[in-house]
Amino acid sequence: MRNGGFQPDNETFLAVLSACASAGDVEEGVKYFELMKNEYSMALGIEHYIGVISVFGEAGHLNEAVEFIENMPIEPTIKIWQAIRGFARIHGDIDLEDHVDELLLEFDPSISSENELRVPTKKKHSTINMIEEKNRVSDYKCINPFKGEGNEKFKGLNGQMREAGYVPDTRYVLHDIDQEAKEQALQYHSERLAIAYGLISTPARTPLRIIKNLRICGDCHNAIKIMSKIVGRELIVRDNKRFHHFKDGKCSCGDYW
Repeated sequence: MRNGGFQPDNETFLAVLSACASAGDVEEGVKYFELMKNEYSMALGIEHYIGVISVFGEAGHLNEAVEFIENMPIEPTIKIWQAIRGFARIHGDIDLEDHVDELLLEFDPSISSENELRVPTKKKHSTINMIEEKNRVSDYKCINPFKGEGNEKFKGLNGQMREAGYVPDTRYVLHDIDQEAKEQALQYHSERLAIAYGLISTPARTPLRIIKNLRICGDCHNAIKIMSKIVGRELIVRDNKRFHHFKDGKCSCGDYW
């Protein structure tokens, strides 16, 4: 269009942002948004900011979406927070969804009744992992930490991870609790409990395969990379977005998912 001498307008850029969101192309989406601001000096409307949030949200980059909202030159509107809440729900980020719900209630208390009608109780979002063991697939629903040998393996693994340089990324815990409680909450994310269970129920040095019904958070992604190096196993985690093959401290996704 530019090569043909046509001047793109607001609607053109909205269409481009929508295409980038559908393709999961965050880099291109951000590039065109900056082009719109800096080269064409266009007046940005709420719909353009929501377009960029959609680019981040469709790709599962929820932290970047929140950071984008916090740095906007305008005050976020209800529509903007509703957009990020929708993506939090899609990607299974219950902490972020709860946080945005609180913000929405500050805007308009009447949203409470609307929210109760449309959003199922949080218990329905409980995480389920499936572990392949001994030529069969077992459901492993992680609600409370297990006891016995599995718990010892779990504690020992956490200690080894600390020694290997793991630092909990508490940005992924949005509840208003102290730092120590946030770090403990991250330890008990379901995929990490499932891995500890799998380590004692499958032969040593064999690949461990886990299927997760929600998206893996950034802290767990980093933690499992370190785990794979410590235990000397390939840890394969299938979340609701893609396969992650963790081996020797690296992931097949290249830290993009």
